Amino acid sequence: MTLTLLQGFSVKRRAPELIGPALALKSHEVKQLSDIDDQQGLWFQVPLIFFYKNNPSPSMKGKDPVKVIKEALSRALVYYYPFAGRLREGSDGKLMVDCNGEGVLFTEADADFSLDQLGDDEIKPPCPYLDELLYDVPGSEGTLGCPLLLIQVTRLICGGFVLAFRGNHTMCDAFGFVQFLKAMEEMAWDNAKAPSLLPIWQREFLNARNPPQISCVHHEYDQIDPIKATLRTKNPNDLDHKSLFFGPKEILSLRNQLPPHLKNCTTFELLTACIWRCRTIALGLDPNEIVRVSFTFNIRGKRFNMQIPQGYYGNAFVFPAVCSRVDELCGSPLGYAVELVKEGKAKVSEEYIRSVADLMVTRGRPVPTTMGDLYFIVSDTTRTGFEEIDFGWGKPMFAGIAGCALFISFYVNYQKKNDGECGIVVPIRLPFSAMERFQEEIKKMTI
Repeated sequence: MTLTLLQGFSVKRRAPELIGPALALKSHEVKQLSDIDDQQGLWFQVPLIFFYKNNPSPSMKGKDPVKVIKEALSRALVYYYPFAGRLREGSDGKLMVDCNGEGVLFTEADADFSLDQLGDDEIKPPCPYLDELLYDVPGSEGTLGCPLLLIQVTRLICGGFVLAFRGNHTMCDAFGFVQFLKAMEEMAWDNAKAPSLLPIWQREFLNARNPPQISCVHHEYDQIDPIKATLRTKNPNDLDHKSLFFGPKEILSLRNQLPPHLKNCTTFELLTACIWRCRTIALGLDPNEIVRVSFTFNIRGKRFNMQIPQGYYGNAFVFPAVCSRVDELCGSPLGYAVELVKEGKAKVSEEYIRSVADLMVTRGRPVPTTMGDLYFIVSDTTRTGFEEIDFGWGKPMFAGIAGCALFISFYVNYQKKNDGECGIVVPIRLPFSAMERFQEEIKKMTI
């Protein structure tokens, strides 16, 4: 199948194929996901994209990146065999993986353009060519009974290539996807017999207690009256999808608007406060409404005594929410929103994390607060290591999330092609009527 892109470029794809583990599974297992993994708010696919130049290492010269990556994928699936299975739903909405070795979807493709012909707007998220560079195989987009990974490798006429990747979020978070991709990298480079970091399932580490006890306040799961909730941002056909670039100049401009006691806030806190405030202003909401912002919070490491082992590739985060009246958020200086974000981060503790898992089983694994204009989620992927994935052709010129979900924006590392400036790109979806005002509000705060 040949598809023509916006600039007259075309991509020719072969038929998708199922790739299974290189070695047959010794037994047929069924593995349960954790009570953090299978919450309904994670029942969606995460698209990633990696652009690689024609810069092969001596050991890769003359080799086909499609063949190298396909073989590395099959060999990595020997250790990450749950990815080759299918999800099914048990009692009370509990998800489990039928490790049947059925395989992941892989598509080989060729494009008639080079990386030099693509500008910043074609590379940074949202990628306008994602549909051509990652074929959405019919019937593959669901959660239950569908392939858990979808991969396309597209050769470019310059000798470079594009790796596009889509994973089911219930299986793992960004760190888990990177761990799997690093295993593929090792298989591609070294013909390794096993990954240097062996995968660990052990999803019971993030299961609810027995008996479960909701001991904390979780505004991220507050249920809003759907009649009262504003839902203009719900229909993707009515939304504009753009991104903002925050370089050192923009970050400094925002930081200079803070009082002295907040100037040492993190870049994440600063950006989250700014985007939440500007988004709320742009949507023109009722001043008396309550709006919320959630942010993903990594719970790996020793900080929370969760005993999550190295090699664990499941979802290991919570997303606490903070609330404000619209008039207070929009009418207050930026420092007001920064304070709220800092307070939200500060309330995460081991007890808070356990309480989230308990809430899942107590309340039937609910989706987060009614989606729409009143609720927004941000996820920082700048420290996950996407840009370090090297299959033998050097590190990617861009790597990361290919765009945002309906109500979720991601912070993505980006280096501009024209001047090399490094910063953070934030894709966002808003109604067309609100996007222009949102961009104006951001510009006013960053000049």
